[in-house]
Amino acid sequence: MLRKVLVMMMRRILHVRGDVMCTLVLLLLLCLLLYCQQLLLSSGWSKPQLKLEIHGSTSSSRTLLGARGAKRGQEAQKVPSDPQLPHCKPGPDREPSGPESRPQTRSTQTRSRSKSKKKKAAGTKTAKIAPPAPTTPPFDFEGYLREKDKRTFQLLVDQPKKCDIREEEEEEEEGGRRGGGRGGSSSAPYLLIAVKSTAADFDKRQVVRQTWGKEGVFQSGVSIRTVFLLGIPRNRSALPLWDRLLAYESRIFRDILVWDFEDTFFNLTLKETHFLDWVNSSCPHVRFVFKGDADVYVNVENILEMLRGRDPEEDLFMGDIIVRAKPIRRRNSKYYVPEFLYGGALYPDYAGGGGFVMSGHTARRLGSACRQVELFPIDDVFLGMCLQLIGVKASRHQGFRTFGIPRPSAAPHLQTFDPCFYKELMVVHSLSVPQIWLMWNLLRDPKLSCHNRPSPRSGPFQWRTEDDYGEKTVFVGH
Repeated sequence: MLRKVLVMMMRRILHVRGDVMCTLVLLLLLCLLLYCQQLLLSSGWSKPQLKLEIHGSTSSSRTLLGARGAKRGQEAQKVPSDPQLPHCKPGPDREPSGPESRPQTRSTQTRSRSKSKKKKAAGTKTAKIAPPAPTTPPFDFEGYLREKDKRTFQLLVDQPKKCDIREEEEEEEEGGRRGGGRGGSSSAPYLLIAVKSTAADFDKRQVVRQTWGKEGVFQSGVSIRTVFLLGIPRNRSALPLWDRLLAYESRIFRDILVWDFEDTFFNLTLKETHFLDWVNSSCPHVRFVFKGDADVYVNVENILEMLRGRDPEEDLFMGDIIVRAKPIRRRNSKYYVPEFLYGGALYPDYAGGGGFVMSGHTARRLGSACRQVELFPIDDVFLGMCLQLIGVKASRHQGFRTFGIPRPSAAPHLQTFDPCFYKELMVVHSLSVPQIWLMWNLLRDPKLSCHNRPSPRSGPFQWRTEDDYGEKTVFVGH
């Protein structure tokens, strides 16, 4: 028994000694490798430079790597490939990598690293010290002031016969009523519709032509004409052949007016002044003028009903009138106006640009006043300044909703896009092309029922008061 125990102890001792011996041998080999490497480095040998060869690479792939990488790739391609040379041997055109070249390379690397560290440190300091950049206004007002004295621009596309007399139209007017087709005018149009547009908005112009802006003879021989007001596109490269497209559109529909100024938000004032000049020269006998945007729905029948019995030779300016508005001083606002451009505390009363109606007499007076008032970048306010100059007080009408239809706070679940609600309005702003087309067809649906409310055609037309637009249900049930 004792013998067996001794044998087992000897085996364990030998096993441990074997592990220790293996460990010592491995450590000895590692020390030898480190010593050999130190000898090689001290004798002048350098690390071999491997040459990377890319087969089937193109110039575009090399360009993506950067200018330096592409240049080194071109130099590597000039070296003839020698199959007898080992891959790790430096090429014949490479610079020697002896002790004389190493200090230069290391110094260059040291300088580049120090520069990068300095740049990072400088960037960190700048990020910590520099205050946030001020918000830049959306408009160059200084440039505007330098060029605002240029008030006259060439009319590139004109419609000089838009308000002319035509015999075939006089016959149609005598015949009577308009059912939706095209007609003509008598001595002058009763209502001229002017729509602000841009070159790219052909779909909006087309839906206006086919719905509420359709030309012709309405009830009682009332004639209507339509024109679209445009400038030249600001980014003409994004809209190729825009001039040819507009010229072709003008030949087909004969309702395009284009002036030689850039079609931007702050140039809408130029569009206003040039349109009033065009009215005085090409359509001086028009009785009434409606001017609005292309994204509005207009109930023309209600406008004609409202104008019935009014004298076109008297002053009239009606719309969604904004009173006692303050200039916006926030630099990030679309309507920002600095104090050096307008120092007053309040704007004069003006109409929301979505749509308004004026008499021909007022339009002619405004055309003269616009030449005397200093140009202002916001066209609605500029027109209010002109009204103030000629002493015309703008009239507010509940039928003009240039800020859209607000949803009742007491019933947020109700649908504001309802034909019965639009049936009693005149202008509603901010609608898409499908919404305008849909509303036009819904309002002409003979099956439309608005809770047995009397239709405007069945009796005298009456507008509802503000109280009627409160919490009462004026919507079709869904």
